Amino acid sequence: MTVDETIRQVLADHGRLAVPVDSLSDDTDLFGAGMTSHASVNVMLALEDAFDFEFSEKMLKKSTFVSIAAIRSGVLELTGG
Repeated sequence: MTVDETIRQVLADHGRLAVPVDSLSDDTDLFGAGMTSHASVNVMLALEDAFDFEFSEKMLKKSTFVSIAAIRSGVLELTGG
């Protein structure tokens, strides 16, 4: 799976979104699409498992998880991709 496919799968499994992940653009506000702060923690933990890393403390903020593009940026920063 690509990074984007993995992120979208994690969001589908843990994001509790009100709309299908396939209908979201990379810049869609995930919180506007129904993701709660609780669900974002589950997404964060699932991403850490999927990519075998830990988000740094400075990344533990809403803006890191606001969109697929923002998540991708964080993942690529942490994986050196």
